[in-house]
Amino acid sequence: MAKHTQTQAKKQGFRAYSAYVGDRVYDFLLSILVELDANLDRRLVETFLGLVMVLIIHRHRNHGLLLSELGGYLLPPAHAPAGTKRISNLLRSSNWNYEMIEQFLWDQADQRVAELSDAGETVYAIWDESVLEKPESLHLEDLCAVRSTKAVRLKRIKPGYFNRPGGRPIFVPGYHWLQVLVCGMQGPPSLAHLQFWTTRGKRQSSKREEEGEILGKIASRWGSRVVHVWDRGFAGTPWLTLAYVHAVRFVLRWPKHYRLTDEKGRQRKAWEITRGKRSMDHRLIWDARRRCYRKTGLVFVPVFDNTFHQPLTLVVARPGKGREPWYLLTNEPIRTVEDAWAIVLAYARRWQVEMSIRLDKCELAFESPRLRSWQRFFKLLSIAALAHAFLISLLHPDPLDICSWLLRNWCHRTGKWRQEVLTPLYRLRSALSRLWLTHPPPFLDYLCLSLG
Repeated sequence: MAKHTQTQAKKQGFRAYSAYVGDRVYDFLLSILVELDANLDRRLVETFLGLVMVLIIHRHRNHGLLLSELGGYLLPPAHAPAGTKRISNLLRSSNWNYEMIEQFLWDQADQRVAELSDAGETVYAIWDESVLEKPESLHLEDLCAVRSTKAVRLKRIKPGYFNRPGGRPIFVPGYHWLQVLVCGMQGPPSLAHLQFWTTRGKRQSSKREEEGEILGKIASRWGSRVVHVWDRGFAGTPWLTLAYVHAVRFVLRWPKHYRLTDEKGRQRKAWEITRGKRSMDHRLIWDARRRCYRKTGLVFVPVFDNTFHQPLTLVVARPGKGREPWYLLTNEPIRTVEDAWAIVLAYARRWQVEMSIRLDKCELAFESPRLRSWQRFFKLLSIAALAHAFLISLLHPDPLDICSWLLRNWCHRTGKWRQEVLTPLYRLRSALSRLWLTHPPPFLDYLCLSLG
């Protein structure tokens, strides 16, 4: 009898936590739900909220965003067609668009920037480019040719394997993708913006047009409060010109063979400018990709760009034999070795956006939708982005420490490296999915009962 009572008490505790996290979802989305309620039928607003929760529950890389699959979670399996119809009605409605979700993410990022600024921390806006590949598709609206990143990974040489396939880059149908995160030097990032564009059809655009528009928007919103962190894909005179026009602070990884002007006025390749210069300092720097510490040397020199002759600093991080140095170009004032290390550590934070895009592709199945319409396709991806943003919000401090409770009770792992991960979003989603499948939150129960 005592054991039965203990089991019942444990189940009640699980139900209470399930309802608490469900309330967290509602509170997180409250502002956008109010806006949607002013434009949509209440049943569609309920479907919107339920869909965000279902996107967390349903974990499948190939079928994660199929409407027929999601409908079977929104309503009981016997009523899956009705659930699919509800989601379809939501995406088909012309009374809302995915720009509303973009604005919601911008507002969340504004709050994060304000919090970090008030705490006296340096705020970083981390950019990265990717592609959304639809290799088997031909009829999606405004598909364009994108360079396949999957093919690049498959062609990479691995120790012990030979006969690497060669040839030209592989291009497949898809869309171009830009993502921006906001973060400090510590703690979880915040999803500020994600955008897709195409180079074909009536919505055709170019890379610099789209990215320049986002840079102008960020510069007008946050000004000099943030430091932009860019990878080598942004390097070059056109992007430096935009950075000067908008007067932004930046850290840019510069390709080693791109030229700069040294102190003597000579135009030289980046690697030639610091050739023969001994490292000023050494530190053990954490390699997030290989998950190990590396002894890294540091040297920095003043340089100028070749077009506008603006004063910049080239910071070179040398991770050791066999590893390519980082050539980091910045307009931040560098007077001491500590200032230079801050630039290196800032660029190291860029790994957060790499992991964010990987989460979207692998865990949230961004490449799985089969909707032909541009609006409906990206409405669904934007709702999935809200699920991503909510999972990140659970990593922030909470009175009940809900993140640790979920990981401990619903997704336990024994591996030491898994337990030490600072942003365990994969485990967190797995834990929350199992909790809600076992003890559905009251809102999903309500949806299942309201089949009319």
